Amino acid sequence: MQIHVVQRNDSITTIARQYHSTVKDIVEANDLPNPNHLVIGQAIVIPIIGQFYTVKQGDSIYTIAHRFGVTPQQLATVNRISLNQHLNAGLRLYIPQGTKRSAEFNGYVEPSGTTVSPSLERSAREAGPYLTYLAPFSFHVGRDGSLTPPPLNNFPAIAREHRNVLMMVLNNQEQGQFSDELGRILLNDMAVQDKFLNNIVSTAKQYGFRDIHFDFEYLRPVDREAYNRFLRKAKDRLSREGWFMSTALAPKTSATQKGKWYEGHDYKAHGQISDFVVIMTYEWGYSGGPAMAVSPIDQVKRVLDYAVTAIPSRKILMGQNLYGYDWTLPFKPGTIAKAISPQAAIQLAAQHNVPIEYDTKAQAPHFRYKAADGKQHEVWFEDARSIQAKFNLIKEMNLRGMSYWKLGLPFPQNWLLITDNFNVEKKS
Repeated sequence: MQIHVVQRNDSITTIARQYHSTVKDIVEANDLPNPNHLVIGQAIVIPIIGQFYTVKQGDSIYTIAHRFGVTPQQLATVNRISLNQHLNAGLRLYIPQGTKRSAEFNGYVEPSGTTVSPSLERSAREAGPYLTYLAPFSFHVGRDGSLTPPPLNNFPAIAREHRNVLMMVLNNQEQGQFSDELGRILLNDMAVQDKFLNNIVSTAKQYGFRDIHFDFEYLRPVDREAYNRFLRKAKDRLSREGWFMSTALAPKTSATQKGKWYEGHDYKAHGQISDFVVIMTYEWGYSGGPAMAVSPIDQVKRVLDYAVTAIPSRKILMGQNLYGYDWTLPFKPGTIAKAISPQAAIQLAAQHNVPIEYDTKAQAPHFRYKAADGKQHEVWFEDARSIQAKFNLIKEMNLRGMSYWKLGLPFPQNWLLITDNFNVEKKS
């Protein structure tokens, strides 16, 4: 597939003609919210086999072939040039489809309140073909080891239909906040812990969960080893049932990183015990902070560079947001940015007739606009370029795959690019 960035005077018709595609195919593939009013800087995925590349100064057949995962001979043959031909900057080459590797993908789905909306269920069903795991978030755990499920509705059936492993997410939240006291009880009171594990097994059998996923956060540093001991005990019990066990990890850059979010997580131990881990590489830009990219790739890579020194790379799912934020400027502590889908962000840029810019360091799109009340806003979101950059990182670092927080905000380009880059692994 080809990623095209809209330039001045582009129209959907001229873009389709440029890539020998059709307007209908491009509009449908991207579910374009603004086909008649494209935004300068907007990224569009062109649904063709392979892609085109414009030669830059210093490129050669060999460097281009290596970049796109094809052989120099393939590249030379398909473009009818010799292997040693000097390439002039500006030459347009066709890049054939490279070999795809298998990867795993998880999608968390979080019902609001006590019900599952039809749109959220539809989102899970649409994402199902591209997922290995489907993870309803999350079971409420009591201080006595009891479990209360989230509203599940048709999620188990959707998982079966699309051969997704249904992931049972368990965390230490109370009243919507992570509780170090609940964590302390579950990790240190053996009677409660045994009841907790018994309830996990019986509930997983009831609903058909086949991965048990522990998302314990903001634990006391003193409970770090207790968490490791608990995970070993849980892994032994769950393996006897033939199930996977996974954990969610804060985005650390060193083993000794300080802070409430980090100190309870032992990357090396989790890498040894768990079948795989989800590293939460997002929320640098967050709803209560200043405007910036939610998952800037330079920060994501810092975390993963450390992670692969402690955890086998093929056990790591990179966390990825499916949303952006709209901040009111100037930022004031205590204010909350509005979550926004990539589709809504594009519509907003089109509505206010402002170009979309791209931060090459963060590998993320953004723009500013003035609202009807005269206030300035800044929006950071995800597009095909930012996702492709993360997919390239998965390949370069030989990671297991990607985990999405969370389903429900439309981003059709993401699913297109999964199929272009990977074979989605199914477990049944």
